[in-house]
Amino acid sequence: MLFKILNKDKISKARTGIIETAHGKIETPVFMPVGTYGTVKGVHQRELENDIKAKIILGNTYHLYLRPGLDVIEGAGGLHKFISWDKPMLTDSGGFQVYSLADRRKLTDDGVEFQSHIDGSTHFFSPEKVIDIQRSIGADIIMTFDECNSYPCEYDYAKKSMHITHRWLERCKKQFNATKGKYGYEQFLFPIVQGSIFKDLRKESAEFVASCNMEGNAIGGLSVGEPSEVMYETTGLVCSILPEEKPRYLMGVGMPVDILECISLGIDMFDCVIPTRNARNGMLLTKNGIINIKNEKWKTDFSPIEEDGNSFVDEQYSKAYLRYLISAKEILAAQIATLHNLSFYMWLTDEARKQIAEGTFAEWKKIMVKKITQRL
Repeated sequence: MLFKILNKDKISKARTGIIETAHGKIETPVFMPVGTYGTVKGVHQRELENDIKAKIILGNTYHLYLRPGLDVIEGAGGLHKFISWDKPMLTDSGGFQVYSLADRRKLTDDGVEFQSHIDGSTHFFSPEKVIDIQRSIGADIIMTFDECNSYPCEYDYAKKSMHITHRWLERCKKQFNATKGKYGYEQFLFPIVQGSIFKDLRKESAEFVASCNMEGNAIGGLSVGEPSEVMYETTGLVCSILPEEKPRYLMGVGMPVDILECISLGIDMFDCVIPTRNARNGMLLTKNGIINIKNEKWKTDFSPIEEDGNSFVDEQYSKAYLRYLISAKEILAAQIATLHNLSFYMWLTDEARKQIAEGTFAEWKKIMVKKITQRL
């Protein structure tokens, strides 16, 4: 995988770059819409490509393994063909489900036994099996198996968990090197830094991950309830250790202000369900602040969803109409709001790249942080 740094900010650690994969180039910093089940909720693939202009999307190993299943995905020729998406794709390893489905799993040094939330059946995920599943899915970038800790987390548990994650990383790497992609193109494996909020553990984990010399690196276990300043401090520490010449992926971090702050710390890739989940709940994220479209104040506001917006829906539909659709629980409400939020996220990272290239990122970020965090 080729990663080329194009521009660096003179004040912060922000940079722009290009990642090249078999399914196309990815300009960074980049936000990846989450398509857990092989679909970004409420959005057609043609809208992702033509209106939102997504450069890469994310799928989930655990959920795709359970449904539709590997026989279906392999029969279609891989997930790209199954869902009609010919641009880059990334899959998580299922490590987040070790955290989110804690009441449905048993964790050992060998791996994790999950009880399916669909039918109660049990499934064992070892590091080797996680690699094999992701080979079958066929994403361009795949992740090593890890345990994502909750917050707060006891130091001793975080340390034990980190060492399990490191052992799993080595097993994932060995299995990855012993196998090949199934669909005629190369896949790339990213390891994940863990260690909760403890500086010494994060330092140890980042050094271990860096020593593995893989194509890119990820930071997991953040945005799980810790204060923002702790997230930024941890991210900055890890970025100072991970190699500069390789892409850095901050997993699951997705509030607009967090994206801007972490871009300034040297992060290149982001994903989160916030823009799509918040959209379905009537929360719109805009250049000028946060709109709760359910509020009475928008009932007769016939102005566009966002002036000078980033999607056709911003000018085509009014705040009053979207509020009405939300209150009536119409499916179109989720579609419109999702298109808006994802388009805003694409604009945010596109504009960040532009500002970095022009040498004005730090000043622009300071202004934008104030604007996008206010409630309208």
